[in-house]
Amino acid sequence: MSDKSYLDWPFFDARHKELEQQLDAWAALHLKDAHGIDADDSCRKLVKLLGDGGWLRHAVGGTAFGGAGGTIDTRAICILRETLARHEGLADFAFAMQGLGSGAISLFGTDAQKHAYLPKVSRGEAIAAFALSEPQAGSDVAAMACAAEFVENPDGGDYVLNGEKTWISNGGIADFYVVFARTGEQPGARGISAFIVDAGTPGFSIAERIDVIAPHPLARLKFDHCRIPATQRIGEGGQGFKVAMATLDVFRTSVAAAALGFARRALDEALARATSRQMFGQALADFQLTQAKLAQMATGIDSSALLTYRAAWQRDQGRNVTKEAAMAKMTATETAQQVIDAAVQMFGGLGVVSGVPVERLYREIRALRIYEGATEVQQLIIARELLKGLK
Repeated sequence: MSDKSYLDWPFFDARHKELEQQLDAWAALHLKDAHGIDADDSCRKLVKLLGDGGWLRHAVGGTAFGGAGGTIDTRAICILRETLARHEGLADFAFAMQGLGSGAISLFGTDAQKHAYLPKVSRGEAIAAFALSEPQAGSDVAAMACAAEFVENPDGGDYVLNGEKTWISNGGIADFYVVFARTGEQPGARGISAFIVDAGTPGFSIAERIDVIAPHPLARLKFDHCRIPATQRIGEGGQGFKVAMATLDVFRTSVAAAALGFARRALDEALARATSRQMFGQALADFQLTQAKLAQMATGIDSSALLTYRAAWQRDQGRNVTKEAAMAKMTATETAQQVIDAAVQMFGGLGVVSGVPVERLYREIRALRIYEGATEVQQLIIARELLKGLK
């Protein structure tokens, strides 16, 4: 049983504690055997399961559009991701991508766009994807090459998209993609716009499926004279960078929360192993080296949790959390890697057997140190914010 004393911290309201208790009980009942052999099929089933359970309502904003509240509650998102990650990593992925994939619509979409997409996302009836990265433009969004050209017509105009996106989660199974493309209003990041592209739109294709160490749907997308109505643009022309960063600001802190969930599960597994494994006439937990490692693991988890829920609380108060979210994401993901590695070490040879919980956690945590801004990028963000404060 994971330590849940953090729920008594002043960052939370009573409803947050109740939310965790409800999801924890639901997950124990529904997620025990949720991870199948086929990642695509498993993700589709998990999205539907999470929708039927009512959990995806928290991933979208606006009660009129199927959301749990008027705006996205960052602390709720973090609690949900931490809890899901502790139970089943692919369930956390499925939940997170519904939020990230539709987040731009929640934040900047027109009422017509929100009515068309968000209720289906909330019910688990439509799978969402967020398409920002390119082969030569990951962290450096200004290097984006995918372009959208405006073409006038009597119906108000279309955009024609050409280019590629890669490392796109839910690529190949998503029903729609929020795609960022260069529209040229200004140079660099100020000349990017955001669009909704439905799967099956002529000119849009899945160029390649990508296999990674922790299997989940991932693909490279291709746009070849893909024509979409101008009404599918999210926000104003040239505001795509703002749309992308605002969306990431909501969900970056939740990546830290997912890492927390992985780390807490690893500590639970390590404690169970250390207290049951007999070596040289005593339990593994009786060795001082083991006790020192367990202490480091627990302290690292609490440090990460404090940074994570500080950032979530500050965002829910309407504050800018660029620096705080970066600190949380960097610390929680790096710490979780260390905690999980220590847990694998305590399991010995059993720790690298395929399917053992700590082995699965070892594969799942690695990507979190890269996506939504690698650790090195978070360091640059933190330093930039510090230096900006001096000016």
